[in-house]
Amino acid sequence: MMKHLGWLLVLLACGAGGAAAVEPLPVFPSVVAGRGMTFPADTGAHPDYRTEWWYVTGWLKDDQGGERGFQVTFFRVRSGIGEGNASRFAPRQIMLAHAALADPATGRLLHGERTERAMAPLAGAAQDRTRAWVGDWSLALEDGAGHGRYRAQASSENFAFDLSLVAGAAPLLNGRAGYSQKAPDPLNASYYYSRPQLAVDGTLTLHGEARKVRGHAWLDHEWSSAIMPDGARGWDWIGINLHDGGSLMAFRMRDAQGAALWSGGTLREGGGDARRLEPGQVVMQPLRHWRSPRSGAEYPVGWKVDIDGRQFELRPLMDDQELDSRRSTGAIYWEGAVRLFEGEREIGQGYLEMTGYAGRLRM
Repeated sequence: MMKHLGWLLVLLACGAGGAAAVEPLPVFPSVVAGRGMTFPADTGAHPDYRTEWWYVTGWLKDDQGGERGFQVTFFRVRSGIGEGNASRFAPRQIMLAHAALADPATGRLLHGERTERAMAPLAGAAQDRTRAWVGDWSLALEDGAGHGRYRAQASSENFAFDLSLVAGAAPLLNGRAGYSQKAPDPLNASYYYSRPQLAVDGTLTLHGEARKVRGHAWLDHEWSSAIMPDGARGWDWIGINLHDGGSLMAFRMRDAQGAALWSGGTLREGGGDARRLEPGQVVMQPLRHWRSPRSGAEYPVGWKVDIDGRQFELRPLMDDQELDSRRSTGAIYWEGAVRLFEGEREIGQGYLEMTGYAGRLRM
């Protein structure tokens, strides 16, 4: 959903200091209903807005039948620093990236992160279509509008992947034609579309061993200037590829007591049209918790999810899927592979994101 996190914390690491640190922030454009979206142009970057992210999550299966979850996310932030400076070294735009692998045999999330100021050829985000990169990590849309083929590449000390992700349908607009409200105040909103049911194939290298993998994935792209409302601590979000070919996205924004400030989503059942879910139609209730031995944060890793009166249950691929990104976005959060059940029947696989459990999220 609405990625991520402690943006201003990265600026000192990117060379913003001294007089530059007290520059007044620019006026960021607001997200308003009725804008509409045009593809493939809106798959690219929107640098006037404060934050933006391209977020891919999915499940991979190797030739031996082993299942793993993966994530790669590219973030762009308009820092508000150096905008009057003609130097190409001014940190006007910052690029950050996370990559992670959920491997049950390892027992905990493997992950890496990167941060650079946007400056070719080191890092950047193209405006005409998806192409975001930080060093040799990248996500790129390799063909045209409507249907699309993406390529995702990332590596860390323990894993690497080079994946092709092919869309079988046009982008799915969330909210009202891509305007996704996040709180009672309509100014807390994003422009938001998803590409569920991406067919995946490629190569996963784990602990030095390369293996062919296939699977399915989900891509979210959002941009905004103001998502977090006053009083919000974080959010819970799911993106699920349903086994009938449909998709479910649902989220709730939480206050400091854990109650929902706002909720919403998009449901498309197999063969049907997408349906917007209003706040009263999405109810998420924790069923089981896990405490991180590293951060001490307690996360609800099992969930009951009520979607317009239908009862579902989320179960994680493994409990320990906490991602510590304090070296880049400044936050600790839980981002992991989950299965969706209706009764005792598995009906989908996807990802759950939970932020604000290790401390209030700052955006």
